[in-house]
Amino acid sequence: MTEESYPRLIALAVHELRTPASVVGGYLRMLQRDTDEPLGERQRRMVEEAEKSCARLVSLIAALSEVAKFDEGSISMSTTETDLFPLVAEVADGVHEAADRDVRLEVHGDTSGAIIKGDEQRLRPAFAALFQAILREKVGPCTVVVDRRKELNRDSNSAVIIVAEADAVQAAYKAPVGRFDEKRGGVGLSLALARRVIEAHRGRLWSPADRESSPPSSFDPRAARGTALVAIPLSGAER
Repeated sequence: MTEESYPRLIALAVHELRTPASVVGGYLRMLQRDTDEPLGERQRRMVEEAEKSCARLVSLIAALSEVAKFDEGSISMSTTETDLFPLVAEVADGVHEAADRDVRLEVHGDTSGAIIKGDEQRLRPAFAALFQAILREKVGPCTVVVDRRKELNRDSNSAVIIVAEADAVQAAYKAPVGRFDEKRGGVGLSLALARRVIEAHRGRLWSPADRESSPPSSFDPRAARGTALVAIPLSGAER
C-alpha cells in the first residue's frame, strides 16, 4: 500500500463502519425505551452494556476519522493566540483518572506567559489524553507532576510541558529524546490523535530514551513509558 492511499483507505473504512454502528446503537436505545413490555432486570443490564460498547465503537470510529483527516492534511485548525500554561492547568484540574489508587496529579512551574497560536478546542482533549494515559498505568501511591516551563533558545522559543513522577521531572527534561509509546490498551486512538494535534501546532511529543536505547540513558523502560514531554513553539510575540 502506498503512503498516499493509506488515508483514503481509512476514510473508506470509517464510512463503511459508521452506518451499521449507528443503526445498532439506535436499535439498542429503542429496546431500552420503546418496548411494549418492560425488560427484565437481566435483559436490561445486557442491553445497557451492549449500548455502552456500541457507543464506544462509535467514538473509536470518530477518532479514526480524525486521524485520517490529519494524515491527509484536510483537518481544519484554529490559530487563535492562547496561553498554553493556564490551559494545561485547567485540563489537569479535571483529570482524576487514578484518584482511587492515591495517584495525585499536580501542576507546577510557570503559571502564564506561554502564548502560542493554536486550536484550544483540540489542545484540551489532547493534553487530557496524555494525562489520563500516564495516570492510569501508575499502580501505587505517587505524585505525577505536570511541569510548565519556557525553553528560550537563540533559534526558537518553546513552551515545554513535562509529565513525570515528582522526583523524575528534571531528569526527564535533560534526558535524550526517545519515542513516546502511543500504543496502549484502554485508551483507544486518543494518544495517536493527541500526537497529531501537537504536531499540527509545529510541536513534538516524546518520552526520555530508556536504558535499552542506543546510547543508553538513565531512564529504565518502565519509567520512560510513564513520562511524556511536549514542546510547542511560542508565537512571534513571545520570542
